[in-house]
Amino acid sequence: MAATDFKDYYSILGISKTASPEEIKQAFRKLARKYHPDVNPNNKQAEAKFKEVNEAYEVLSDTDKRKKYDQYGQYWKQVGQGFPGGAGSGVDMSGFDFSQYGSFNDFINELFGGAGPRTNRQNSSYRSSSGRPGGGFGDFGFQDAGGTNQDTEAVINLTFSEAFSGAQKRFTLGNEVIDVRIPSGAKTGTRLRVRGKGQVNPMTQQRGDLYLKVELQNHSFFQFEGDNLVCEVPITPDEATLGASIDVPTPDGSVNVKLPAGVRSGQSLRLRGKGWPLPKGGRSDQLVKVAIAPPKELTAQEREYYEKIRAIRTYNPRSHLQQVKL
Repeated sequence: MAATDFKDYYSILGISKTASPEEIKQAFRKLARKYHPDVNPNNKQAEAKFKEVNEAYEVLSDTDKRKKYDQYGQYWKQVGQGFPGGAGSGVDMSGFDFSQYGSFNDFINELFGGAGPRTNRQNSSYRSSSGRPGGGFGDFGFQDAGGTNQDTEAVINLTFSEAFSGAQKRFTLGNEVIDVRIPSGAKTGTRLRVRGKGQVNPMTQQRGDLYLKVELQNHSFFQFEGDNLVCEVPITPDEATLGASIDVPTPDGSVNVKLPAGVRSGQSLRLRGKGWPLPKGGRSDQLVKVAIAPPKELTAQEREYYEKIRAIRTYNPRSHLQQVKL
């Protein structure tokens, strides 16, 4: 079985490797309803996903199949069919990590000193669920970076605050506790290298590196637009018409911003150097998009004055629409 054909059934069902049979069943039922062909007629992607979910449940709901899958990973189907360590082989391979091999042929080549056809291990790519998340981390999906260095990759979830200021994170990887210093300025897609914390090649005892791929949790106010931070701030109709001075949150705290008279809804104001830390030093900008928010409720006096303004108003923002024709 080629490594690229390996399916992480736990990831497909969205569950952890320690999930109970009931949790597996619940996850399956939820996804089966979501991707069922009757709910998604003529949807090839949903149909493929439905088959994938069924395949994952068929294996993980079966105690014997799940045990083999957990122990042998991508080679679980070959156990008992002449695979080393399978039934009738007389060799106990329990606890052996087959994940360093890109294919079954790679294992045979290593075992017998290179006899037989070689596969391209540099292009091998597998996924497993051997990592266990710690505080502040999501489920780990490890990926062999190829070759003999046994590099692995995992996803680390950070809040905006942790990523902006930097943080010290601790998590458990197998039986090992790892402390990682997250530098300030990380954002979704950033890859952090932790030297010598990857998988161990059982043949050479050499250890690769661990690469952490950052994913930021959503923030209720800030978003990214390239390297810049973006936020939306509501303003009143009179502030938009007359101009005003308003307080706007930034990563460093609130700053006072002057609104020009006649500012339009959707217009952006740039706060230079108030955005995200940049890799080469300094900060990006923060873009403040204003949104005119009329009051939903008016006092009697407010309504009176708005009606007076309407009665004497000369400005018509739709005057140019009179010239619109097909």
